[in-house]
Amino acid sequence: MMKEKTDKKESAKKAEKIDKLKEFEAKFTELQTQCEELESKVSEAEQKAADANDKYVRMAAEFDNYRRRTAKEKLELVNTAGEDVIKGLLPILDDCERALNMLKGSNADASAIEGTELILNKLFGYLKTKGVEKIEAVGKELDTDYHEAVAQFPVEDLEKKNKIIDVVQQGYLLHEKVIRYSKVVVGI
Repeated sequence: MMKEKTDKKESAKKAEKIDKLKEFEAKFTELQTQCEELESKVSEAEQKAADANDKYVRMAAEFDNYRRRTAKEKLELVNTAGEDVIKGLLPILDDCERALNMLKGSNADASAIEGTELILNKLFGYLKTKGVEKIEAVGKELDTDYHEAVAQFPVEDLEKKNKIIDVVQQGYLLHEKVIRYSKVVVGI
């Protein structure tokens, strides 16, 4: 009988251990499922954070490009704001140069020549402060980015062939941008 009692106790202990083991397995399975769910949520959160970071970096770069572009546009606008006014002054500058050449070619009074030179220098000096420069042409090869050929003239000197030999109308740059092309005569 004693053996039966011990067998029953051992059976009861084994059954209790099996129940605990089954309970432990159920909890373990439940914890594994929860762990997988948490890992999935962490993965989703990491992906969302990476997407948000990517969007932030892109927007920051886009804003930086926008800022640079608008600053460049402002600078160009400031540099060329008076372009129309300056273009309007160029014929007056041409007339002053013609008047000075006419005075020098005639028997004009020295004070008239000096006064016209003073006006011409003052006007061109002012335009220079605003960024206007003459386009140098005589003796150079024709460059269609700066010159407009209005005539060709035969020349005997080989050094003058395909070079500019005369300027009909002076060309000008405003902050390195052509505002009037030089009208030139090219030697052939």
